[in-house]
Amino acid sequence: MNEMPEFLRTEVWHPLTVHFPIALLLVATLFKFLTLFSKSKTWENAGSLLLYIGTIGAWLAIFTGDLADGIVARELCDPTVLKAHENFAWILAWLFSLSTLIDIGRILKLIPLKTKIINILTFSIMVIGSGYLMYAGHLGAKLVYQQGAGVYHPTENCDEFN
Repeated sequence: MNEMPEFLRTEVWHPLTVHFPIALLLVATLFKFLTLFSKSKTWENAGSLLLYIGTIGAWLAIFTGDLADGIVARELCDPTVLKAHENFAWILAWLFSLSTLIDIGRILKLIPLKTKIINILTFSIMVIGSGYLMYAGHLGAKLVYQQGAGVYHPTENCDEFN
């Protein structure tokens, strides 16, 4: 009789760590957009906090994705999708890291530009990063739902559930 594998396998850590940064970074981008039109510092501060946490989460997702890569790559019909997913993830992580550094530079007054210009620059980079984020997510969904990456496939008669 077949046994089901442990749930917390190496390749499962990636989906467990990737979804939170996706939400955080997209909402941070929205908050940074609202910053451009509001005199209140609430959107700016909340956007910065979400950006910092989401960027750390993006790097954690890359780390766990690298761990999963060696396990799921052998089972895929088209490994080029996995490589594209990885490339887009690296680009988006660097874009959001750049936004984070610029935002910290604004807070510490290390950048000799007006705050409005810095906010526009930060938001613009975050929009580009969000585009990469959405496409990397699309490729991740293709890996899971079209190629079964990291998914356990039960036996035909599902004996392992008995």
